[in-house]
Amino acid sequence: MKKTPLYEKHVQLNGKIIDFGGWALPVEYSGIIPEHEAVRTKAGIFDVSHMGEITVKGEDSEKYLQMVLTNDISSLNDNQIAYTTMCYPHGGVVDDLLVYKYNSAYYLLVVNASNTEKDFKWLNENLFGNTEVLNVSEYYAQIALQGPLAQTILQNVTEKDLNEINFYYFSDNVYIGDIKALVSRTGYTGEDGFELYFDSNKAEEMWDMLLEAGKDSVMPAGLGARDTLRFEATLPLYGHELDENITPLEAGLGFCVKLNKENFIGKESLAKQKAEGLKRKLIGFGMIDRGIPRSNYEVYAEGRKIGYVTTGSFSPTLKKNIGLALIDSAYAKEGTEIEIVIRNKNLKAEVIKKPFYSKKYRKMP
Repeated sequence: MKKTPLYEKHVQLNGKIIDFGGWALPVEYSGIIPEHEAVRTKAGIFDVSHMGEITVKGEDSEKYLQMVLTNDISSLNDNQIAYTTMCYPHGGVVDDLLVYKYNSAYYLLVVNASNTEKDFKWLNENLFGNTEVLNVSEYYAQIALQGPLAQTILQNVTEKDLNEINFYYFSDNVYIGDIKALVSRTGYTGEDGFELYFDSNKAEEMWDMLLEAGKDSVMPAGLGARDTLRFEATLPLYGHELDENITPLEAGLGFCVKLNKENFIGKESLAKQKAEGLKRKLIGFGMIDRGIPRSNYEVYAEGRKIGYVTTGSFSPTLKKNIGLALIDSAYAKEGTEIEIVIRNKNLKAEVIKKPFYSKKYRKMP
């Protein structure tokens, strides 16, 4: 298994190490629920150094990204970030990612760890013009500091006024202590927070500094809490809510598919899907009967299979069993009763509104 530069820290903190897409990462330290609650009420710190970083440089960078990504990159300001999907010609998703714009000739793409090599290959296969694509993942460590106290903690160790970094914007060359970092107001938890990118050799120093700066109010959090937090906020996870057979429209991500853009890979298929109406939709559901839904459990209605669960769990915030499922659009209306097959039993559930948790992002005027 690959190890992040913080592997030894996880071992010292008694992190329960698992194989996550070929990476040795902690699923939890003190427990998923306390870690989850720390992020919702105070702050949590996550090692996300396994994520992939790919730079795109050259005078045709913007034109190129407009072609390979579904969102409109041309509308970004310098130092602004966009969430987007990258699709195959048939509309299925290669990956979902963040695009950091330095300027129109320099971008940083942050991609899912398990997709880094596949994405890099796809980006190169579709390369044109004066554009250079480099996989720079090994040079970066990445730490996410998330929760209502994230800004207070980070402000303790930097002279940069963090109020100047708006939601989905970033500032580069920010000193956190003596470590130079890119700081963005982004995250995967539904809370306010920051993601820090910096030299992988400085990872342990940064981790210790942030834990010290947050002393009583920050808790190391593992992949388990990262998953329950993103799930409550209904943020998709590749391989669950998105994959090569699920389109961004089916996954409810129409906001990052700009069909009015000139041309992009997958446009024709996605435009056709939208015009014809979606046959499947990603819905939220709450269990009525007792049982915890899990990924890939079958969903039934009126005696027939109508889809499957993409993510399911006990929600630490809502204190109930909930899930996301990709189902036949005819059953997607809120209040519709459906059944989840759990241990060979059809258990009752109901389609409910999503997101399950209203996001607490901090957006400055």
